[in-house]
Amino acid sequence: MAVTTEREPQTPQRVPRTKAGRLWSSTVGKKAVMAVTGAVLFSYVVVHMAGNLKFFGGPDSINGYGVFLREFLTPVLGYGGLVWVVRVVLLLAVVLHGTAAVQLARRARKARPVGYAKRPRVQGGYAARTMRWGGVILALFVVYHLLDLTAGVLNPHGVDGDIHANVVADFQHWYVVLAYTLAVVALGFHLRHGLWSAVRSLGGTVRNAQTVALVLAVVVTVGFLAVPFSVFFGFVR
Repeated sequence: MAVTTEREPQTPQRVPRTKAGRLWSSTVGKKAVMAVTGAVLFSYVVVHMAGNLKFFGGPDSINGYGVFLREFLTPVLGYGGLVWVVRVVLLLAVVLHGTAAVQLARRARKARPVGYAKRPRVQGGYAARTMRWGGVILALFVVYHLLDLTAGVLNPHGVDGDIHANVVADFQHWYVVLAYTLAVVALGFHLRHGLWSAVRSLGGTVRNAQTVALVLAVVVTVGFLAVPFSVFFGFVR
């Protein structure tokens, strides 16, 4: 006589109705979101770095650049409108990028509930293993950076529109330079791994991907650190 056992009813997974919802719920979709938002954030990082280098042109150059950004498209968006549009886009990109990264990491852990007996070497080395902490460091730094040079609350000078003097007042202090350096180095590692993954996804070889990612990450890191170290060591005042 056969003995049957009752199985616990499984709760059916809810399938998103919209195409966008189905895309987001899939692993491929989340990776696509990370790629697109990563491209948006990387583009902003490069433009922001280039803008920072106007500091070496003197007060008129960097302060004038700040005025230009606020006056650009004023008839359409109002004074400072473009800056707020960029901020909203960046915030949305950061939220989507971080959420997709966390959810993909959780899926990876669920797919392998039992850890490796011997963890294999991860491609991308140190950068790949520290992406999570690098993201946390960058998020905390962005909050500080906004309170410092955008709101002026934490800046020793803190005069709205006087970008050059605010920057000089900041980077005369070693602890500000140290915090900035840690954040930029974390950004460099983050970019190195993200760019490595992007180049590999586009069909590049491992060696080419490593070279492109390393060169771009170093350029961005050096570009951002040029200003604080120039001020701290007295090359620019």
